[in-house]
Amino acid sequence: MSGHSKWATIKHKKGALDAKRGKIFTRIIREIIMAARIGGGDPDKNPRLRKAVLDAKAANMPGDNVKRAIQRGTGELPGTTYEELTMEGYGPGGVAVLVELTTDNRNRTVSEIRHGFGKNGGNLGEAGSVAWMFHKKGDIVVLKSAAKEDDLMNIVLEAGGDDLKDDGENWEIITDPSAFEAVSEALKKANIATVSAEIGFIPDNYIKLEGHQANTMIRLIEALEELDDVVQVYSNFDVDVEKLEEVAG
Repeated sequence: MSGHSKWATIKHKKGALDAKRGKIFTRIIREIIMAARIGGGDPDKNPRLRKAVLDAKAANMPGDNVKRAIQRGTGELPGTTYEELTMEGYGPGGVAVLVELTTDNRNRTVSEIRHGFGKNGGNLGEAGSVAWMFHKKGDIVVLKSAAKEDDLMNIVLEAGGDDLKDDGENWEIITDPSAFEAVSEALKKANIATVSAEIGFIPDNYIKLEGHQANTMIRLIEALEELDDVVQVYSNFDVDVEKLEEVAG
């Protein structure tokens, strides 16, 4: 990716994809609640909620769970009150780290994030310390085997996408957040499957780490992702996976 898709690719190659269904459900439910609270409970009129509901379906979440989460978000059912929070910091080698969170207890969450950074070679930064290095974009990853570059480029540009990049084994499609749905729908109509599709923060540039620093950075990201309140971790971390495997081995 850019930002997160690079990390997703690293995890895939390392065989460390998150298979913890319960944690996935928890995060999706929180996102549905927040989306419904902010934009209303009708997915057709609330793009953020629509995306969360699609994620729930992709994760095989029961429809009743989705319905109850929407109702908690709109206030039709009682439930925990969550707030969104963004925290920033640095990893080994000065890598920038941006963490999106949804929490019902800010003090607890700040303490856990601070501990996660400190225990894994990082440092928690002040608000605004690294956010300026990232821009919010739609990011869609497609296997190279799923489409030819020229065909994919035409589909992406016609649907309003910004760019198509070569990310090794994948094509990475960058869009403005407002064009994300249109591009996703165009790919679906063309029967082009996606590896991942999300709106998130993409860094302006990357810092490549090797050896011990790379392994420490991976431990930091994994430690942060394990925390229940963490929605997403973004960074400008890059690594040569083959060399990483040699070091790890």
